[in-house]
Amino acid sequence: MVSDMIKTDWQAALIDAVTDPRELLELLEIDLTWLEEAKAAATLFPLKVPREFISRMQKRNINDPLLRQVLPMGDEFKLVEGFEKDPWKEEGINPVPGLLHRYHGRVLLTLTGSCSINCRFCFRRHFPYAKNNPGRPGWQHALSYITNDQTITEVILSGGDPLIMNDPQLFEFTTALSQISHLKRLRIHTRMPIVLPSRITPELVNSLMHTRLQPVMVVHCNHPQEITQAVINAIKKLTIANITLLNQAVLLKGINDNAETLVTLSETLFAAGILPYYLHVLDKVEGCSHFDLERETAQNLHWQITQRLPGYLVPKLVRTQAGASAKVRVDRSEFYTG
Repeated sequence: MVSDMIKTDWQAALIDAVTDPRELLELLEIDLTWLEEAKAAATLFPLKVPREFISRMQKRNINDPLLRQVLPMGDEFKLVEGFEKDPWKEEGINPVPGLLHRYHGRVLLTLTGSCSINCRFCFRRHFPYAKNNPGRPGWQHALSYITNDQTITEVILSGGDPLIMNDPQLFEFTTALSQISHLKRLRIHTRMPIVLPSRITPELVNSLMHTRLQPVMVVHCNHPQEITQAVINAIKKLTIANITLLNQAVLLKGINDNAETLVTLSETLFAAGILPYYLHVLDKVEGCSHFDLERETAQNLHWQITQRLPGYLVPKLVRTQAGASAKVRVDRSEFYTG
């Protein structure tokens, strides 16, 4: 395994990620009249995007669907009724630092507050990571909480992005989880196989193959343009290792809010070995209202894709509701096809 002192290719790519709005606009040859707006919005939530992801964007196109996911915009300053800093009320389900217990039978661990990319619609852009990042010594409290609750059968590693952690750290933590006898599954929520496919190292795949827990990886891809041959190659390493792969996307105005894009997304994901899982309506997070769609619009789009796809390629249209015991479906389920 790679020493903590040696930077791997994916770690070097993270360090080299673009964080300056001017550099991003110049790389894409976009008019700098957008610069001051982008710089101002980046003070609310920093810009961060790997160069590999930028290479998939169309130059001179301010409306490129990948660029719109990461470019800070002046709309983020809008205060819109119903959009809150903590719409999920996560602070109320945070019994020990780094652990969220929202649903029966499973808990979510925020291993890090960092991501490989800062999506402008991030539902945790205001999350208090500083007090939920206890570090290695503090993780024993989370492990003890899980050990003492026999109803917990699944642990979800989230963040941030859990794959920001290096392979030795992840191996150490997943090994500790595997020693808790009532756990059955390990789920990893990550954007990195899509954004930075070099993160799927042989060491990572090997550790997931040999854990006692059944591994599930839920990736996050919103547009078919995100899937390149490098992504497909990384996903293949995981599928060969019999790791279940699912995708959750967010329905975003101006990015994937048309049936053709959503159909192509499902087809492209499945061809790569990923099953469409959830299509989330936007979480009502302060600073993200410009990505929101009316409920009826979302339902109509979902209805359209049910007419064009087999049922197993139709993601469930859902939203997260504070206090609910599960995801709340907002689709017209009677229209599912076989």
